Amino acid sequence: MIVQKDFLNKLKDFGLNSYESKLWVALLSRGVSTAGELSDISNVPRSRAYDVLESLEKKGFVIVKVGKPIKYLAVPPTEVVERVKKKVMEEADQRNKVLCTLKESDVLEELTTLHTEGIKLVDPTDKSGAFRGRDKVHEHLNTMVKNAQSSITLMISKEGLERKYDLLAAPLKKAVKKGVKINVAVPANANKTILKELSQFATVSNNVKGNARFCLVDNEQMLLFLTDDKKVHKSYDSAVWVEAPQFINYFGSLFNKEMKE
Repeated sequence: MIVQKDFLNKLKDFGLNSYESKLWVALLSRGVSTAGELSDISNVPRSRAYDVLESLEKKGFVIVKVGKPIKYLAVPPTEVVERVKKKVMEEADQRNKVLCTLKESDVLEELTTLHTEGIKLVDPTDKSGAFRGRDKVHEHLNTMVKNAQSSITLMISKEGLERKYDLLAAPLKKAVKKGVKINVAVPANANKTILKELSQFATVSNNVKGNARFCLVDNEQMLLFLTDDKKVHKSYDSAVWVEAPQFINYFGSLFNKEMKE
């Protein structure tokens, strides 16, 4: 049986490994079969076929027909999807309960203390990192905004504003309620609808002429966006995070200059 590799790779979404995918697809094509037959048509070693089929049975993908020889019956894919969905939801709910319990436990307090004391030993020049990929950049940006105590300073391109506003709108509004001051600088051609909403809770300047793109939080840390938003797909992003005072002071001065012009 010849099955495209790309198709088998898609079955990872079901939580299956390579051997499980091959045997399940083989069984679907036969309806009912023995381990030996499935091994032959799927190119899965016979020595592994039994334990892999046992794994599929535990996951709810196959039904074992007791007899000699033992045969396996395929569960319809639509039913498998429902079973996988139910399992994922149950596991997510269980993990959420564990995390909620951990959040209120002494363990988190001890870990936080370790980090607070440990970070004091770090040289300021070591407080930096690089992020590649939109999800990583957005995740760290969201964390910075969420933890802001006094100020958020954002200089961003037209395209960058359009790509990041949906992510930033809610946490920025929450920051304002905590008393955080927000200043945003964007080019003159920035989206007017977004600017109108943004100006309701932030001080906005739409006369930026430079190409710098960054976010300063509390004048203590900065996320510098490296990607040229005009030249790359909106799904890609990269940035550098630093806590170096000299960088922060420079970009803070750059922002103030843009706001005055």
